[in-house]
Amino acid sequence: MHPYIALLRGVNVSGQKKIPMADLGDLLSKEKLENVQTYIQSGNVVFQSLEKKKEILETKIHKAIKSYFGFDVPVLVKSPMELQQIFNDCPFPEEQKINSYFIMLYSVADIGLVDKISKLTYPNEVFKITDNCVYFYYSIGYGKAKFSNNFFERKLKVTATARNYNTMVKLLSLSS
Repeated sequence: MHPYIALLRGVNVSGQKKIPMADLGDLLSKEKLENVQTYIQSGNVVFQSLEKKKEILETKIHKAIKSYFGFDVPVLVKSPMELQQIFNDCPFPEEQKINSYFIMLYSVADIGLVDKISKLTYPNEVFKITDNCVYFYYSIGYGKAKFSNNFFERKLKVTATARNYNTMVKLLSLSS
């Protein structure tokens, strides 16, 4: 069995795409995923599978959600080692890292778009774009920030999903 973490994009936000996590856990167990655990309402699933190809798991979870709940939800599957690497690669000092967000990219963004966006600045906001993550820190809090997951998705033309430091730590703990 191989451990994985599935990150769902845009569920249970402002009453949109409501997915009760208990129902999701039951659904994915019926899809032959093992030891399924969900974490908070934002669409985090830790599970095990014999399948080695993450793309197959992403498609399987996506299709199950579409069939059962009736709407499309982008799904990103990472191994614990991949998620740990993203976490470890955070470029910010520890006092900023613990208040940072990790925007996981579903695909690599065009380098020209990355270069263009990397020149943008707002006071109290710092970000760094890599092939698989946008790391961002807001000293005034995420709710007041100019940059956001939606901003980076639009500008990079890539689907992405954001998790805060605490969620990353918990997912890594659950998947170990």
